[in-house]
Amino acid sequence: MAVFATAVIVVALSAAPPAQSPSGTSTRESFRDLYSRGHQAGAAIKTLTARFTETTTSSLLTRPLVARGTLTVQRPARVMLRYTDPEARLVLIDGDRMTTSWPARHLRETSNIASAQGRVQKYLANESADELLKQFDVEVHDPGERPRSFEVRLTPRRRQVRETVTRLDLFVERPSFLLGAIRLSFANTDTKMMVFDDVEPNATIPPDAFALDR
Repeated sequence: MAVFATAVIVVALSAAPPAQSPSGTSTRESFRDLYSRGHQAGAAIKTLTARFTETTTSSLLTRPLVARGTLTVQRPARVMLRYTDPEARLVLIDGDRMTTSWPARHLRETSNIASAQGRVQKYLANESADELLKQFDVEVHDPGERPRSFEVRLTPRRRQVRETVTRLDLFVERPSFLLGAIRLSFANTDTKMMVFDDVEPNATIPPDAFALDR
């Protein structure tokens, strides 16, 4: 969960339109240009809000599990996921700590996610795409699987990673060029997809947006 949520934030604040690749330009070079443009565009975004729908498929489920809620982001490292359906749940990322709260159950768990944060920052938050291209095979599909989007498909090269996650798909919307959806495919054939609606960069965030008790 930590890597998934953090990756959503890093990519959401870095999305930008793809370059128009001239004939003969390799996918890697096209992605390098896209990655660079994304970081330039993302530098101006300090906050972000959105609604999300999260769909989980699993061989252990008779039908997909669908959850809904809202996302609030404040750079550099504050994230709140407020799940409202089917059960109220809060996931707060504040620096290297992640706190998950189930209000109805009166349960709260806090964990250190420094190592997960470090891996995501290493791959996705650098100004250069070099580290990401060392660790993942990249495909850029334009148009993508979703309407009015292009898709960036990341396939891990390391066997140790593929034993857990086999693919990461990022869907960037047109004409806004904001992240519209992200999907994780796992080695056990499970999938988790988060779709974003009403994405608002540099939104005004209320003082209690990151409060676990309100």
